[in-house]
Amino acid sequence: MKILLVGGTSSLSKALIPVLSKFSEVITAGRKDCDIIIDLKMPGYNYLLPNDLDVVIQTAANFGGRSNDEILEAEEVNVIGTLKLCHAAIQAKVKHFVLISTIFSIINKNSVFHSVYGLSKRHAEEMATFICLKNSLPLTILRPSQIYGNEDYYRKHQPFLYTMVDKAQKGERITIFGSHDPLRNFIHISDLTAIIDKVIKKSIEGTYSCTQPYDISFLDIAKAVFGAFNHAPNINFLRDKTDIPDNIFEKDNSLYEIIDYYPQITIEEGMKRIANYRK
Repeated sequence: MKILLVGGTSSLSKALIPVLSKFSEVITAGRKDCDIIIDLKMPGYNYLLPNDLDVVIQTAANFGGRSNDEILEAEEVNVIGTLKLCHAAIQAKVKHFVLISTIFSIINKNSVFHSVYGLSKRHAEEMATFICLKNSLPLTILRPSQIYGNEDYYRKHQPFLYTMVDKAQKGERITIFGSHDPLRNFIHISDLTAIIDKVIKKSIEGTYSCTQPYDISFLDIAKAVFGAFNHAPNINFLRDKTDIPDNIFEKDNSLYEIIDYYPQITIEEGMKRIANYRK
């Protein structure tokens, strides 16, 4: 089997390479430091894919921002870039296209967490579904929740989580704004790569959520990370501050039932892995 990882230097691709390399030849594609140069903003005719690919996995993403230019770039990369990549995969007669989206793609406009990232990812899902169906290209869309792992580069998209880790490692107090203990859903990178591995091996098609089967509160995360560094919990709520809202999603375990695998790594185990990595 031959697999192309687009976004070859992303944190997800870095974790996928050793997993997928156990049973396939893995080729990376990206703007730099990859086997093939593909910039999702460049014209589609420059997407020259090998003709013997079995699977293309699209992990590249633009996380957008608030300015008009940042919004435009997110749409250009996430939507148009993915569409051009689908066209290239069709021309190269690829057998399976896997789009790594996000659970934030289902957030509605009334949520405080609504953003161009989630919105553009939803647009990318819709365009990929349209063009792949039209051309009979098997498609899988995976929507992971918030991804974390041992390495510090996960901090970029989970800054509060890794600030908790920093403080617990030093034995410093972790402060939570408001009196509400907000809920989140985190999936460990090792669970996500195991899921993708099984999806590819079983040639699973369709659109699926990839979340932890349970949500976790800030307080429980803080307790877990203090425990991982063998420090007594030192946590307080600033009750005069505005409450932080929950950011959780309806659970859908249909994919896990199909592949006979559920996420294994609890937040306690995940924090221990980070602590051991740092030591």
